[in-house]
This record gives sequence, C-alpha cells and structure tokens, in this order.
Amino acid sequence: MAVSQCISRIEPSITLAITAKAKAMKAEGIDVVSLSAGEPDFDTPDNIKQAAIRAIDEGMTKYTPAVGTPALRKAVVEKFRNDNGLDYAVEQVIVNCGAKHSVFLAVMALVDPGDEVLIPTPYWVSYPEMTKAAGGTPKIIETTAQNEYKLTAGQLESAITPRSKLLILNSPSNPSGMVYTREELQALAGVIKKSGIYVISDEIYEKILYDGAEHVSIATLDADVFERTITINGASKCYSMTGWRIGYAAGPLDVIKGMGKLQSQETSNPTSIAQAAALEALQGPQDSVAMMVRAFNERRKYLVGRLNAIGGVSCIMPKGAFYAFPDFSAYHGRSVGGKTIEGSVDLCGYLLEQSHVAVVPGAGFGSDANQRLSYATSMEMLEKALDRIEEGLQELS
Repeated sequence: MAVSQCISRIEPSITLAITAKAKAMKAEGIDVVSLSAGEPDFDTPDNIKQAAIRAIDEGMTKYTPAVGTPALRKAVVEKFRNDNGLDYAVEQVIVNCGAKHSVFLAVMALVDPGDEVLIPTPYWVSYPEMTKAAGGTPKIIETTAQNEYKLTAGQLESAITPRSKLLILNSPSNPSGMVYTREELQALAGVIKKSGIYVISDEIYEKILYDGAEHVSIATLDADVFERTITINGASKCYSMTGWRIGYAAGPLDVIKGMGKLQSQETSNPTSIAQAAALEALQGPQDSVAMMVRAFNERRKYLVGRLNAIGGVSCIMPKGAFYAFPDFSAYHGRSVGGKTIEGSVDLCGYLLEQSHVAVVPGAGFGSDANQRLSYATSMEMLEKALDRIEEGLQELS
C-alpha cells in the first residue's frame, strides 16, 4: 500500500531510533551506556506526582477543553509574566501534548506549501521534518563553532527571501547547549522586524543554565517582534516530566486559535491528570530545578573536560541544557576491521556496536562533524562512557 506524500517526505527521529536500539541491546543483556536520551535522569518531584494522584482520586479523569484547563492556562500566563516578562491573555495560550507537539502545531498553523522555514544549524532533529510535513521548505543556515553555533543577524538577513515565512530559534540549544545573549537576540529581532517573518522561539530548556548565562525571550525585545513570535515551553525538561507530555505555547491570537483548531481534531485535550501535575509544577516549590541544575553543572564540566583531553576531539563548553556537542571529525576517514568511518553516522554506529556507548550522530542535527552526548545521567555512567569512547577511538587508524 502506498503511503501519502507527507509521510514519504519526512524521516524518522534519529535520536529516538538510537535510544530504541540501545534499549534493545540492553534487553539482550549487553551493558550499554546511553548518552543519547534527551531527558533528565531524576524522578519527577514528589509534589508533582502527588498532585496527579489527587487528580485521579478527585475524578479529574474526563475530557478537558481541547486547549487546556482554564487553571493551567492561567498559570502559564502567570509563568510567562513572572519568569519572562511576557504579557499574554489567557486566550493567547494553548496547552499541548508536549513542547514537541506545540512546535508541530505552530508550524502547521503558519506554514503553507512552498513557504521557507529558516532553521540554523545545529538544529533539533524534528524542525526540518515538521516543516516538510507542512509542505514547507527547510532553509538551513550553517553556523560555526567559531561563533559558538549561533545565528548572526547578518546570516539571517542574507538567508531571507520573498518566500521566507518563519524562523525557528532554540535557546538554550539542543544539541549545542549554546545560549543567545540579549545583544545577539536584539540584533536578530531587528532583522525579524524589518523582514516581517514569524518566529517560533523554543525555550524548553530555559531554566537549565550555567556560568551566569541569562535566558532572554526574544518576544520581550520589540513590540512588533512580540506580535510575530510564538513562544514555546513545557514541563518536560525543567521538572523531569518527559513522559507526562505537557507543553504550551503563547502568541498571536489567530495563530493560537489555529493551533487549537488543529489540536481539537487531532488529539483533543492533553491528558487531564498530567495537566493537574503541570499546574503543581508551575505553582509549587521550584527547589528541585535548582538541585538538578547543580548536578548537571558538575557533570557538564567533567564531560567537556574529558572530551577535550582526547586527541582530535574539541568541544565548546555549553551554557545551557544538558548536552555537549563535540567535534569528532578528526576520526572521520579512519578505519577498523576493514571498515572506514565515513561520517558521524558511521562513528555513532561504531561506538554503539563496539564500545557499547550510545550517542547521537551530528548528521541528524545538520552538523556531520559532531556527536551529541547527553549528560543527563550519573557521573558513574559518564566515567564509564568516556573510558569506552577513548578506548574505541584508539582502535581507529
């Protein structure tokens, strides 16, 4: 049976594919260390879990409004106002089945066939595929390690054409961990304002910051840009709630209504119980976030230090999220057992099969020189993984 053109256009998520393969190997009894998953290794905080249990006990197990419960939407409004300096009405907020779903709905609400979506490298793997699903054309803008993998205003201005509709911006970044400064965002905002494109600002890692880095929502920097920005966040990363699937978005009323219209036909509401838990996450104690960030910070320093001590590997110190994005390209072209490592996908496969370490190839993020390593795992696992990676690379000649 022939599948639709939409399905034929898109590729499966490489991060999920690597994670699934690593889990399958573990199920076979192989001692695999996984640095591939994009989720905290900490449990969901108890106060959040208890809120979900109360919701079940109180019978909150029915449909909610498709766009989310009034209480949670109001809490999102307050969160944006208090944390980000963004002033939205409740009607400008929608709750979705994870921030990934929020991004997808925003793309579907904005992009027509033939529209260009501007996506700087390294990008989260799903941005180009979501664009293709909507019939749009991903226009990839190459960034460099010399500029900390961040898009400049000059690059953005040069990339814009009459077909350009949307820029997708992610800070802190998955996979690079880079964080745009206020000044860098201000320069981008000037180009956005002049060109009249829309912006999806994916801010899911906003609270996971290091070394005094500041998170700035681009929508705060210019009134016109505010009117053209869809700001996206969620509960998954900062509250260790990846499986609960709660994301949310705020932006221009017509775009949010469009997202709501699609969601009403696609999924109906996000899970009622998870919404009750997310309400507690936003309104309850925030000390668990600081605890996780302290642990991530220790792991970050260890991981990057070990990576940069390996000959031929270079890694910029990330300022946010929980990923490192080292350049392993010095090992491309080397061989082992008669097989040549042609690029990041081959190196990823080699490390998984031979060293039993799961990482994610940079090719999936638009940067074939690199691999993405998650440090959302214990120090013990990081030490074991780095030992194995060093040994595996020494085998290549």
